[in-house]
Amino acid sequence: MRRKIPTTAALVSFESAARHESFTKAAEELSLTQSAICRQIAGLEEFLGVELFRRSRRGVKLTEAGLGYSRRVAAQLDAVERDALAVMGQQGGGSIELAVVPTFATQWLLPRLRTFKGLHPEITVNLTNRTRPFLFADTDFDCALYFGDGAWSGTVSHFLMHEDPLPVCSPELLGGRNGLSAAEIAELPLMQQTTRPYAWRQWFGSLGMSVAHDMNGTRYELFSMLAQAAMLGMGVALIPPMLIQRELAEGRLIVAMQHAYLSENAYYLMIPERKVESASVRAFRDWLLDEARVYRSEAGLG
Repeated sequence: MRRKIPTTAALVSFESAARHESFTKAAEELSLTQSAICRQIAGLEEFLGVELFRRSRRGVKLTEAGLGYSRRVAAQLDAVERDALAVMGQQGGGSIELAVVPTFATQWLLPRLRTFKGLHPEITVNLTNRTRPFLFADTDFDCALYFGDGAWSGTVSHFLMHEDPLPVCSPELLGGRNGLSAAEIAELPLMQQTTRPYAWRQWFGSLGMSVAHDMNGTRYELFSMLAQAAMLGMGVALIPPMLIQRELAEGRLIVAMQHAYLSENAYYLMIPERKVESASVRAFRDWLLDEARVYRSEAGLG
């Protein structure tokens, strides 16, 4: 059955004209004549049976239908372009589409990726932020770096490391002291990490304490946001030291109390079952598990 799809030329012309709200600027951008743009859009409107632009002597303006359609068309054209670039990038080698939790990827993975590139120059690793689980079947991801319990339907999980977070804050909050007691920490603003809503409760609980307001406080989705807020003196944050090594080394953050709790969750490499036999993914898996093993040994992590 023939698909009911407009021509690519018509969609590209429409997207450009909609973005500029000008047939003239679209023609300049696409190296076409203005009459050619007019014909493409008129043909598209006839095909759809919908008016996309209102014409007047002062120019053109998107209709409500045209505005909504332009947003969807732009998104689809962007996706087509990404797919084309991905195929072009596979010439002579493979590529891996990796979903990552952002701060862990930035602070731990990226500094090590040069080693992988040296070992496998034919493999390109593309990183995209994903802070929460998703369905692999609905995406083009080959694998994911994930923090959780390792349970993800339709995948094979590989343990990397636990977090072991410590309470950290700006030096100013310590007021010249070498550290704080848990009771003193409980009196300060407790900043929260959105994807770790029970972190403070678990930390205080590991010390046998119950703090009524342990889930109150400003929430930040990323550890990088949490670290920045802590450096600005906005409160105390629970952050894994591996994610703030530079800040700790430079004294912009200080450990308020040398006590970590072992979270039940951990970082995992998740590989969908359909990708387990991919040579590129296997090479990345083996390298990443070795890197994690070395790091756990050197850092004394569980």
